[in-house]
Amino acid sequence: MAKHATLSASSAERWLHCPPSARLNEKAADFASEYAREGSEAHALCEFRLKLALGMETEDPIQDLSMYSQEMEDAAEQYVDRILEALEAVRKTTPDPAVLIEQRLDFSDYVLGGFGTADCVILADQALHLFDMKYGTGVLVDAHENPQLMLYALGCLQLFDGIYDFDEVRMTIIQPRRDNYSSFTMRKDALYKWADETVRPIATLAFDGKGDFSAGDWCRFCKVKATCAKRAEINLELAKLEFARPPLLSDREIEEILGQLDELTAWANDIKDYALTAAKSGKKWHGFKLVEGRSNRKYLDDNKVAQAVEEAGFDPYEKKLLGITAMTTLLGRKQFSEILGDLIIKPQGKPTLVPDSDKRPKMTTILDEFKEETTHE
Repeated sequence: MAKHATLSASSAERWLHCPPSARLNEKAADFASEYAREGSEAHALCEFRLKLALGMETEDPIQDLSMYSQEMEDAAEQYVDRILEALEAVRKTTPDPAVLIEQRLDFSDYVLGGFGTADCVILADQALHLFDMKYGTGVLVDAHENPQLMLYALGCLQLFDGIYDFDEVRMTIIQPRRDNYSSFTMRKDALYKWADETVRPIATLAFDGKGDFSAGDWCRFCKVKATCAKRAEINLELAKLEFARPPLLSDREIEEILGQLDELTAWANDIKDYALTAAKSGKKWHGFKLVEGRSNRKYLDDNKVAQAVEEAGFDPYEKKLLGITAMTTLLGRKQFSEILGDLIIKPQGKPTLVPDSDKRPKMTTILDEFKEETTHE
């Protein structure tokens, strides 16, 4: 099993906001989730496909990937396409750039024991290009001031600054299953300033298990999030508001609640998951018991069921049109676009209330249309 740094780049958002969480997470049991395993396998496939595209020596890992799918293959293809596009652009100014894949990086000059692995690095004359593949669909990852990528960039500077004459670092998130391709460019001197003034002092506190606890979005992947007293304190304070009578709350109170509801819901679900896991291991919770949930009937063997129904003189199958994903797989992306491009529509999504920081464009409401008409009258 690969060794993980106490202050890893992947967990930097958490320990930079909540320094004492680093040591608490180090002591907590590490249970690899299905999503984490799927992500690891997707990275292995991406590494293989990229090396293959660049003519590098590599071994096919597919037979060892238990979660391999066409969707994973499509994501790897998009990952490779994005990097090849970037490489082609870089070659216009740097004829022979170096491409490093799964490059181990050390940023321990700023974070004691800090190291990590970058998915892909392109070294050019004007800029260093850093790419990180995200296979998950649950969380949209933004490259803007992303501490994981910034720490990777520091690791690159420790290796290559002085060898290559670049002044800036361009960091890119590739998240194919969310159609998310996000880039952020930072001057080299600004990166060094962030490392000296922000990272180094907080990392020292975190390594020593000191500093103040803080709860927020960074709690999402914390191993002790369900039992964290600070997180409970913040969410219980919010829960004191009288949600049953929203019309009696002021606009300002409702806006405050809206900004925290997702975190409150996530915290409540984490508590339930923690309590359920403990109960299944034998823990007794006063006033609660473990019961069998509702389940649906299912066939023991689909093939035998089909055979039995056919022998009885009936057709056990229903015929329906393939979904868009399955149809794309059947035809291939190019043919899909050529044959069905004019027959595909994307209906308007269900209205959702999100913070102003969300990158999606604002919807036009009936009130907006009325104001527009009034203005032109």
